Amino acid sequence: MDGMAATLITRWFDGRSPRPQAVTLRIDGGELLLRTQDGAVEHRYPLARVRWPERRTHGQRQTELPDGSLIQHADAAEWDAWWRAQGHREGVVVGWMQSWRATLVAMAGTVAFLAAAWVWGVPWLSSTLAHLVPPSLEERIGEASMSQLQSIFLTPSELPQRQQDALRQRFAAVVKASHPEGDAPPWNLAFHKSEILGANAFALPGGAIVMTDDLVKMLEDRPDALVGVLAHELGHVQHRHGLDMLVRSSLVSALIGVVLGDASSFLATVPATLVTQSYSRDAEREADAHAAEMLHAGGIAPAEMVVFFERIQAEERQCDADADADADHDAAEEGGDVLPISIASHPDHAERIRFFREWKSVAGS
Repeated sequence: MDGMAATLITRWFDGRSPRPQAVTLRIDGGELLLRTQDGAVEHRYPLARVRWPERRTHGQRQTELPDGSLIQHADAAEWDAWWRAQGHREGVVVGWMQSWRATLVAMAGTVAFLAAAWVWGVPWLSSTLAHLVPPSLEERIGEASMSQLQSIFLTPSELPQRQQDALRQRFAAVVKASHPEGDAPPWNLAFHKSEILGANAFALPGGAIVMTDDLVKMLEDRPDALVGVLAHELGHVQHRHGLDMLVRSSLVSALIGVVLGDASSFLATVPATLVTQSYSRDAEREADAHAAEMLHAGGIAPAEMVVFFERIQAEERQCDADADADADHDAAEEGGDVLPISIASHPDHAERIRFFREWKSVAGS
């Protein structure tokens, strides 16, 4: 009985003939003994060099031998019984693969890992990579972004040059007052007209800040509020929020660009990212806090920013009131939300109004 259990009749392909031969298999010490039924051929193979099949629910068992020949056994249950009779046991991994409970646990673990990586890992990695980007590359990214946006959204400003210069000087004075050590991030303010963006402002990696003519006209009587908007955008530049967003949305190409210095694939994704992605709420809160600190240091009450958000809200309500049909309503919505990184494209106005109205400096609290 023991001898019968230790021997298995199966099929062997010798690698030379397409026809299988009937053979017997037996484990003899540390070797697999293969013998044709007529006894004419006998081979011995070290067990460690035999590629044993993994147990599966269905299908035949196939074993690869060191000389390139092959064993195929159609009766999987018979093979498994013979295998166990030799005192062999499956590895832990194979056992897990055969267990539906273990499979469910593995699937749940995978989902949990991916969720944790998305919630914590990706933001940490993207922020880390964003701060590793050298200034020269950041400037190239900003230039490429501006070039694309000028061809899509922006036209030359129609504001008088004197008005533009006055606002630049007003903002420069606040930047100097809030960064007395001269550690302010680089910035370059440009004014543009945009029928699509309306009253808006946004910042690009490298320090380019764009403010539209419509926004200047909307707050013409409240220049301090315009300075507050610019301070908010400089906050995005300071904390590299734009780079963080770009890296997060195209992590693989960004990683290659940072590590290898070849940013061509990363730069190619910038335009699409700018028109589809937006800053996170945390990034907006950080930029708002930066704006409040700058205004306070420059002798301007942070509550001046409330005027901006209140007028943006009023403009949005007017657009909704003027929309008589669904198509008109869609067009009105698109007018202010085309570029998600624009300051007027974020819906949490009430929270931000409350923040600037109630803001108090850390030193004064």
